[in-house]
Amino acid sequence: MSELIREKAKTKIINWKNERVFIGAFMVIFIILLTALTNKTKFEKVANITLNSIITNFGFLYLLIVLAVGIFCLFLCFSRYGDIRLGPDNSKPEYSNISWFSMLFSAGMGVGLVFFGVAEPLAHYVNPAFNIVSGSKQAISFAFRTSFFHWGFHPWGIYSFLALGMAYFQFRKKEKGLISSVFSPLLKNNKYKEGIKDIIDTIAVLATITGVATTLGLGTLQINSGLNHLFNVPKTLGVQTIIIIVVTIIFMASALGSLDKGIKLLSNLNMLFAALLLLVVICLGPTISIFNVFAENLGDYLNNILKLSLRTNSFGDKTWMSTWTIFYWSTWVAWTPFVGTFIARISKGRTIREFVIGVIIIPSLVSFIWFSAFGTLGINLGLDIARVAIANTETALFVVFSHYRYGVIMSIVAILLIGSFFVTSADSATYVLGMMTSKGDLNPPKSKKFIWGLAQSLLALALIFAGGLNMLKTASIIIAFPLLLLFPIMIFSLIMAFKNDILIRKKNLLKRKVKSLSLDEIDGISKLLEENNI
Repeated sequence: MSELIREKAKTKIINWKNERVFIGAFMVIFIILLTALTNKTKFEKVANITLNSIITNFGFLYLLIVLAVGIFCLFLCFSRYGDIRLGPDNSKPEYSNISWFSMLFSAGMGVGLVFFGVAEPLAHYVNPAFNIVSGSKQAISFAFRTSFFHWGFHPWGIYSFLALGMAYFQFRKKEKGLISSVFSPLLKNNKYKEGIKDIIDTIAVLATITGVATTLGLGTLQINSGLNHLFNVPKTLGVQTIIIIVVTIIFMASALGSLDKGIKLLSNLNMLFAALLLLVVICLGPTISIFNVFAENLGDYLNNILKLSLRTNSFGDKTWMSTWTIFYWSTWVAWTPFVGTFIARISKGRTIREFVIGVIIIPSLVSFIWFSAFGTLGINLGLDIARVAIANTETALFVVFSHYRYGVIMSIVAILLIGSFFVTSADSATYVLGMMTSKGDLNPPKSKKFIWGLAQSLLALALIFAGGLNMLKTASIIIAFPLLLLFPIMIFSLIMAFKNDILIRKKNLLKRKVKSLSLDEIDGISKLLEENNI
C-alpha cells in the first residue's frame, strides 16, 4: 500500500516554481516549432547558414575533440583508474551482460544501423571521394573503411565518455543524474553554479528532444517506404501519421511502466531480431566474401585510424568531409545527452574498465560485422544495381533484399526491427527526458514522461507535415555544438575526480592497515619517524 501511495504522489501536479530546466527547454522547443511552421523559409535559411558556419569553421575541432575523447576513454580502461567502480566498492551490476548490452546498443545505434547498413557502403562505392574511381576495388575498400570509421570506435567513444562521467558522479559520488553533475569538481565553490548547471542541463534536453524527433521522423519514412516497396502502401502524410500514432501508443505504454518491464524487454527483443536478420543475411548472401571483407577491412581501418581521425582535406574540396564525417560527428554529439544519460542509468556497479570494453569495443565490433554483411550484400550485386538502390536512401535496404532468395521475408523482418528499434529509442528518450527535467530522479514522474513522449512525437509529426526533417536535424546539431566545446572541460573535471578518488582509497587503505597494527608496531614506527625527523 505504501508503494502505491508513493507512486501516486509522483503523478501529482508538478511544482512549476522549481522547474527551470523543464520550462526553459519546453518553451524553446515551442518557439522552434512555431517559427518553423509559420516562417519555414526564413528559419531554414538562418539554420542552414549557422550549420554551414559551424561545420566549415569548426570542423577541425570536431575531429580533434572526438579523437581526444576516444583516447581518454581507452586510457582510463588500461590505467589504474580502470578498477574504480561506478558505485560503492561493493556494488554489483543491476542488469545481466546481455540485457545491459542490448539496452545500450538499442539506444546508441538502433534505427541507424538498419537505415545505413546497406545505404552508406553503397553510397561510397558509387560516389567515392578523393578522386577514387566509382565501382573500382579502391572504391570498395574506401566504402567499408569509411563505414567502419563513421560507425565504430569514435561514436561509441563519444557515448562512453559522457555516460562514464555521469554514472561515476551519480552512483559513486551520489550526485544528481544530470550532465551538469560532471562539472561538480570545477563548480564546487562557484556562487553561480546552480545557474550554470541549469543552462548545461537545458542544452542537453534540447539536444535530446530534437535529435530523437529527427530519428522518429526518419524511422517513420523508412517504415512507410518498406511497406510501399512490399505491399504498395502509399507514401503519404496520412500513412506516416498513422505510423507515428501507433508507435507513440506502444512506446508510451512501455515508458509509463518500469525500466525492467519496458525498455529491457524491448531491447532484448531488438537484439533477437537483429541477430536473426544478420544471421540470415550472412547465410543467404555471399558468406565467404562477408567474412573476408570483415577481416581485411578491419585491418585496413585499424591501420589507418589516426589518418582517418584527423583528415581535413586542407587544400581540397571540403564538401565530402562536411557532408559525411563532420556531419556524423556533430550528429553523435547531438545524441550524446540522451544516449549517455541512458547508458549511465543502466551501468551502476560496473568498473570503468568493464564499462569501456562494453560500451566502446564490443558495440564497435558488432557494427563492423553488420556493415560487412549488409555492405557486401549490396556491392555484390554490382554498380548498376547499387546506383538504383541509393537513388532513395529509405528503400536501399529493400531494393537489395529483393535480389536475393527470401528477400520479402528479410524485408518484413527488417521492418519489424526498424519498428522495434524505433519504439525503444523513443521509449528510452522519454525516460531520459523525464529524468533530466526531474533533477536526475531515477524514477521520474509519469506526468513528465507523458508530456515529453507526446512532445517528441508531435514535433516529429509537425516537421514531417512541414517537410522539415532536415531542418530539425540541422537544429539538433546547432543546439548540440556547445556540448562539444564542453568536452575538454569534462576531461579535466573527470581527471580531478579520479585522482581524488584514488587518494581517498589510499587513505582508507592506510587507515585499515594502521588499525590492524599492534601497539608495539605503532611505537616502533613512531620512533623510526622521530629518528628521521619525519
